[in-house]
Amino acid sequence: MTDLPAEVVSWIGQRRYEAWGEFDVERGYIFTSCASVQNGNPLYWDEQAAREIAGGWIAPPSMVSAWFRPHYWSPGRSGEALALQLHFDLKQRLSLPEAVITENSITFFEPVRVGDRLKTAQILRSVSPVKQTKLGAGRFWVLDVEASNRAGALCAIESYTGYGYRREA
Repeated sequence: MTDLPAEVVSWIGQRRYEAWGEFDVERGYIFTSCASVQNGNPLYWDEQAAREIAGGWIAPPSMVSAWFRPHYWSPGRSGEALALQLHFDLKQRLSLPEAVITENSITFFEPVRVGDRLKTAQILRSVSPVKQTKLGAGRFWVLDVEASNRAGALCAIESYTGYGYRREA
C-alpha cells in the first residue's frame, strides 16, 4: 500500500461520516416494500404475530439501508448527501472517475424496530494495489457501513466491495 496517498492510508479502519438517518423506521415504508415484492410474511403485517415472534413490529432485514440512505433533497441541507460518501471520496482522491460496486453483503444483529432511527458510520477496510480488468486500470476497496439503533445496539453491517477505475482510451 506504499503507493496509496497517505491520506487514504489514514482512513483505513477509521469511523467516518457518523450520522443519524433522516427519518424514523415506519410501517408505511415497510408495507410498500413488502407489497412491491409480494412478501406476505405475517411478521410484517400482523401485530399479534410480530409480538409473539419478535416482541413487536420489526422491519424486514433487507430494508436496513432504506433507513439510513439520505433523501436526494432535504430542507436546510446544502449540497447533495450521498449514502456512501467514503466511496465517492476514494474515487476523487485516487483519481478514478468510474466505479462500480462488485459485491455487497449484510450481517444482521439486532432487529430494526418500528419507531427507531439508525446511526451509521462508514469504515474503509482495505484498498488493493492497482489492478487491470476489462473495465480499465483501477483499485478495489472494501468499506463497511455499521448501523446502530438509538440504544447503541449494532443492527447491521453492510459491506461493499467497490472497483474504481479509469476507462481505457
